[in-house]
Amino acid sequence: MGLFLLGMIIMTDGLRSLAGDVMRAALMRFTRSPLSGAITGATSTAILQSSSATTVAAVGFVGAGLISFPEALGIIFGANIGTTITGWLVVLLGFKLKISLILLPVILIGSMLRLFAKGRLAIIGYAFAGFGLIFVGISLMQQGMGGLQNIITPEQFPADTLSGRLKLVLIGIGITVVTQSSSAGIAAALTALFAGAINFNQAAALAIGMDVGTTVTAAMATIGGSIGSRRTGLSHVIYNIFTGIGALIILTPYTLVWEHFAPGQLENNAELALVAFHTTFNTIGVMIILPFTRHFARFVETIISDNTPIYTHSLDKALLVEPKVALTAALFSIQKELSDLLSYTQSLITHDDGDKNVNLLNLQNALDETHAYVDLIHLEKQSEPEWQALFSTIHLLDHIQRLHERCDEDFDRANVATETEELSEAVDLLNQNIKLLIQAINEKRWDETKNIANTTIKIRELLEPLRNSIMSQVAEGKINVPKATDIAEAIRWLKRVNIHIDRITLHLNTASNTLLSQAILEKD
Repeated sequence: MGLFLLGMIIMTDGLRSLAGDVMRAALMRFTRSPLSGAITGATSTAILQSSSATTVAAVGFVGAGLISFPEALGIIFGANIGTTITGWLVVLLGFKLKISLILLPVILIGSMLRLFAKGRLAIIGYAFAGFGLIFVGISLMQQGMGGLQNIITPEQFPADTLSGRLKLVLIGIGITVVTQSSSAGIAAALTALFAGAINFNQAAALAIGMDVGTTVTAAMATIGGSIGSRRTGLSHVIYNIFTGIGALIILTPYTLVWEHFAPGQLENNAELALVAFHTTFNTIGVMIILPFTRHFARFVETIISDNTPIYTHSLDKALLVEPKVALTAALFSIQKELSDLLSYTQSLITHDDGDKNVNLLNLQNALDETHAYVDLIHLEKQSEPEWQALFSTIHLLDHIQRLHERCDEDFDRANVATETEELSEAVDLLNQNIKLLIQAINEKRWDETKNIANTTIKIRELLEPLRNSIMSQVAEGKINVPKATDIAEAIRWLKRVNIHIDRITLHLNTASNTLLSQAILEKD
């Protein structure tokens, strides 16, 4: 069992490194409805061999506003089907073909590649080594279970009655809670069935329990999590209990169908029948729930209402296991914070009180929380584009914080800037830049900000000679020193805001184009 679990961990890590970005892109690109979400969720989980990776990505996308909660539910439902692929691999390759001996050299070659190769080749070797370990683990479980043929028999397990099946479901739940892997539990049940230690109905009841048992892990993982993760965890619990009840109902009809169309074959192909049953009840569950996904989503949203701050509700620590997804969620929060801060800044230089209802203290708290969250995101490979996105996000937050300081502390300087005729052109250009940036954030069209840099230069050129001009007017007696000082401070304020807008635009473009590119995370 240990070798099987180790093989699953290694293979999943390798596959996630190889195909994780592609699968996240596919989840975002092809999820248009609960049905398409279920298909992409099943496919992603089958390829990555990790329902948690699929679920975490879905939670992150909802938090970042990239997909709706009902669409994410489709992904989560589909992931349940994807997890059944492990059982098929165990039966077809482990039991039927018995490839464990063939894969021993594969483990060696994979390990050598992991040690001595670089890049994708090393990751491929890592995944292959994990794949081989899975089947060595299965082979050893078979040998171990074979030695228990006369010690453990079906008669020692609960009888095939409703109460007996419920007891076996509870045992299955316990196995999954202990192993933290329904795939490992299914493999153990298949091995026990293959060895004759349990019969088909007992193994099926255990499999149902293992499916329900995965919800315990999911529920525990959502404790203290964001609104999105808690809703996802509750959805997972309710849905798996629903499919578990349905599986218990169809178990007897399923065996009767086998006996009717293939008499005697259920016992001869019990392992194949078990994985087929596992896939069947999960598929039927998805087919039944999908038409009611939006109703189900509203029900879950009613139970767990959203009382979290609007700026930071997407910041879920559960996403940190997938740094790129966490960074996407952080960037979404930053964009909302920045949009309100820019609107407030615009109100200062246009005397429009409409956007001054933005609470700067709440905004500061949100920025601090976002900054703390970004500090928890770590990417090791500096050559990856996402590392540059993280680097730009850190700079972006720094300039937003400093722009917040300009708005919070320099209210009088903004008033002087708007009331001084010599500064009117610079103020108008600055307002133009802010409008462009707000529009880009709202429409997710970063190419529209390309003129901001040129306008920034024009503003700087306009402001540069004004200080000397103001000092000359003092010398000529046209204005007094206090007024000249106020204007000089207003010029300094405009220069700083201008620089922050320019730097914010640059770093926002870099981060957004990497993480929210049209090909990966933006919808048409």
